[in-house]
Amino acid sequence: AMTACNRGIRVTSTSPSTSMPREAQVRSSASRGNAVFDMAADYTFRAFNCQNRKLSKTNTTNMPSRDPVLILASTSTYRANLLDRLRIPFETSAPAVDESRLPNETFNIMAGRLSQAKARAIRHSNALIIGSDQVAVVGDQQLHKPGCVNSAVEQLEMISGRTVDFYTGVSLWNTATDRCQTKVVQYKATLRDLNRHEIEAYVAADSPLDCAGAFKWERLGISLMQALEGADPTALEGLPLIALCNMLRNEGLALP
Repeated sequence: AMTACNRGIRVTSTSPSTSMPREAQVRSSASRGNAVFDMAADYTFRAFNCQNRKLSKTNTTNMPSRDPVLILASTSTYRANLLDRLRIPFETSAPAVDESRLPNETFNIMAGRLSQAKARAIRHSNALIIGSDQVAVVGDQQLHKPGCVNSAVEQLEMISGRTVDFYTGVSLWNTATDRCQTKVVQYKATLRDLNRHEIEAYVAADSPLDCAGAFKWERLGISLMQALEGADPTALEGLPLIALCNMLRNEGLALP
């Protein structure tokens, strides 16, 4: 290095030695620049990785639990179509439940018990499971699905001019918390006086063979009615949506 004296002060130059060839000076300067750049890059990389680890740990710790699956414990197309109206994704599963009436059991208690049993029949660790059951009654006699044309005609002849009470139970079971909400909704359908010709024509047109009461009120069966009475008409179809919506809101699902 070159030195110079200035008013008694010794000054040392930081410039490359003039005795060093120009090419060597350039290479030396470049090497020092690369070294500084490499150190800065390494520091930035280490800092980035450290921050990433912190973020990753934070996100994992605060990550919310997975949303529960919504399952309809039924293979009924009527109930599935009703649930579709809520525009919430759901799965279906068939519950294995004995639907026999217990001794001295009232029909509304029976509907609630079976709806809850159907929900609890499905196994899942994190799900909201919907169970539903409907009991149709005229007088003190339970009506079942006719299954064939002759039985449908006979059933309509029996309930012509009479009122059929429908007790429709709905349950929502949260498998993670074991909370199970249940409600039974009653709905009344009064048929007008029907003649044999009207009954046979209706059964041929609407084929209500899989409906207790042998009519589909949401289709041509409305023409058989004198009056419908109840708080929720979807209960008559097999799944009380008003009650179910309230249950889903209680579980934190956002519904309009």
